[in-house]
Amino acid sequence: MIPYTPPKPAEYIPVVDLGGTFAGDRRAREAAAWEIHKAARETGFFYVANHGIDAALIARAFAEARRFFEQPVERKLKVALKNWPALRGYDPMLEQTLDEGSPSDLKESFYLARDLGPDHPYVKAGLPNHGPNQWPADLPGFREGIEAYYEPMLDLGRHVMRLIALSLSLDETYFDDAVRNPAATLRLLRYPPQPQDAPANQLGAGAHTDYGAITLLAQDDCGGLEVENAAGEWIKAEPIPGTFVVNLGDMIQRWTNDLYHSNMHRVYNTRAARDRYSLALFFNPDYFTRVACVPSCLPADGRAKYPPCTAGEHVAELIRRSYAKTAA
Repeated sequence: MIPYTPPKPAEYIPVVDLGGTFAGDRRAREAAAWEIHKAARETGFFYVANHGIDAALIARAFAEARRFFEQPVERKLKVALKNWPALRGYDPMLEQTLDEGSPSDLKESFYLARDLGPDHPYVKAGLPNHGPNQWPADLPGFREGIEAYYEPMLDLGRHVMRLIALSLSLDETYFDDAVRNPAATLRLLRYPPQPQDAPANQLGAGAHTDYGAITLLAQDDCGGLEVENAAGEWIKAEPIPGTFVVNLGDMIQRWTNDLYHSNMHRVYNTRAARDRYSLALFFNPDYFTRVACVPSCLPADGRAKYPPCTAGEHVAELIRRSYAKTAA
C-alpha cells in the first residue's frame, strides 16, 4: 500500500471523478481509488462525479418522493412501516432517534429494498429486514419511478466497492461475492425547515455514523448535510450538481481495522419555508457475509481490533437500537 500521512483536519469534501473508471483503463481506476483512499482516511466522505446514472432517473425519483410526501398523512400511514413484517414503507416524523440522548429526528421517510417474495430462503428463515416491499396503491407511477432509480444504483454501489477494494491494495473483485445480492435499502427522505422552537439538540437527523458498508446519497439543492472532521469541526457537504455524496459506514471501518473512517454526520435544515429532500441508498453486503479484517489492514501480529461478525446481524442490531426509544 502507498504510504500516506493525513494532512491537517479536512476543510472540504473531495470530488472523485469516475468518468474513466468504467472502461478498461486500469490507471484511471487506480487514480480514482487513490483519491478514495485519501478521503477514506480523512473524513470517510467524498463526492462522485461522472457516475453514469441518468439524470432523468434521478429527477424522476425526486419527483416521486415529493409526490408521496405531499400526500395527507392518513394516506401515507396506509403503508406504515410499523404494520409490515420487513423494514419497508412509510416512517412518520419523530419515529427515529439517531443521536442517542437527543429528541427524535425531524424527518419522515419511505423505505424499500430488494423485493423478496414469501418463497425466498431468507424470508422463509425470518431474517430481519428481508421481505416484500410495501407500495402505495393510490399513487400511480410511484413504484415504477423508484424502481427505475433503484436498480442502476445497485450497479453503482458494486462499482464503488470495487474501487474501495483497489484502494486497499486488494484485487478489484475482493468484495464481489459479498455484494452480488446486496442488502441495499433505499430511503426517500423529507426534512421540514428547522422549527424555531426546537431544542438545540433536535435536528433533521441527529449526529450519527451509518451502520453498513457505503451510503450513496442524492441530495437536492437545499443543503443541510454536515460532516465532522478529525478536529471535531462540522464542515458542510454542499450540494454539487451531478454528483452523489458517498460515505463509508461502520462496517467498512471494521473491515479495515480502523484504517478507513466512518465519520459522524448530521442534517440541519435551516432554510426557512423550504423542505429538504434526499435519496439515500444504504448499500450493504449479503446478510451472511463474514466481515473480518481485510488482509492489507492486518497489523504485524495478525490480531485485528474486531472479531468477525456477519453483515446482517451487525446492521439489524444497530437499526433496532435507533428505533428503541420510540418503541418503548
